[in-house]
Amino acid sequence: MALKNWCQGETLDETHALLTIVPANTEIDKIENTLQNIKCLGRVRVRGRMLNETATDLLVLCECREVVTGANVPLEVLAPEGLSAWPIFTVGESVDAEDDFSSKLNALLHAEGKSLDDVQALFAEPQPATSETESLLRVVGNLLEKTTKPSEGGGYRRLRTFSGVVPTPAGEEQVDHWLEQAHLMVEESDCSLKEKRRRIIESLKGPALEIIKAVRLSDPDVSPEKCLEAIDSAFGLAESGEDLFFAFRLMQQNRGEKLSEFLRRLERCLAKVVQRGGLPASSMNRARVDQLLKGAVGADFMLLQLRLRERRDTPPSFLELLCEIRREEEYEASRARLTQSVQPYFCYRCGENGHV
Repeated sequence: MALKNWCQGETLDETHALLTIVPANTEIDKIENTLQNIKCLGRVRVRGRMLNETATDLLVLCECREVVTGANVPLEVLAPEGLSAWPIFTVGESVDAEDDFSSKLNALLHAEGKSLDDVQALFAEPQPATSETESLLRVVGNLLEKTTKPSEGGGYRRLRTFSGVVPTPAGEEQVDHWLEQAHLMVEESDCSLKEKRRRIIESLKGPALEIIKAVRLSDPDVSPEKCLEAIDSAFGLAESGEDLFFAFRLMQQNRGEKLSEFLRRLERCLAKVVQRGGLPASSMNRARVDQLLKGAVGADFMLLQLRLRERRDTPPSFLELLCEIRREEEYEASRARLTQSVQPYFCYRCGENGHV
């Protein structure tokens, strides 16, 4: 509903509109170029921006040349420079609420082997006269309480599609991002090994699916971990853990890159090093600080403020260090804005300099 109202306020056709959420400092050109990588959208133009409640992200209203619907638009788009994906929202098609509720109720009763007569028997006492909708809601609530069971695995989010095709098609995940999500699902989900394997297989297609089919031919009960190892071996990086650690030790801050951005880039590489066995997880904090001191060529003053050299024996975690750096960056940005607002002047009458 908020997206509909925003479209009306901007006199924008909602069938050509979408909403995305990006970091607060993202430039308009970067937003438009990223979204235009989704071919079904056509040309994309930013029509409005608004800070969210935490003031860390921007809600961005965009106009697309092509008609957009939930069926042909992906749920998210990969952000530039390997950052977190940007979610995409469209105006959903209107549905008749009463018909939709009735169809869902009938489907639920059929799945439970019940009828409306059976549901009425759940009422032990006479109920006060109410509207038909309220009565149905109460009946369904009672039915769900008696018959439904928690779904296996706690309703873990479904994995995005991965095919192994290069370049990555729109709406699909790159291998690194897909493997991260798949490993989290395998480690954190409480469902059975068979269910975990099913979730992995249902997210694959094309060359990636062919790899898992070949693995299952030799071992029909292959574990989910072995499935992920097969995908990593076929489509992941070929470098060993030692090679990745060597590359990590050569990373440097790019010109114009914020220290916090450099730290996030370091962390992505460091995580791969640990996954490949190039470094024990217990040494991550020390390695992160050492490389930050070595590779941050444009933030010497900030490093002095953070006193990282003195803290190398007891280095902070990634999240602690990221928070400290972002606070320093915000402080420096505030000082820069204050300095720009104070402009020097020369008084010709008294011959003195001053500031306003």
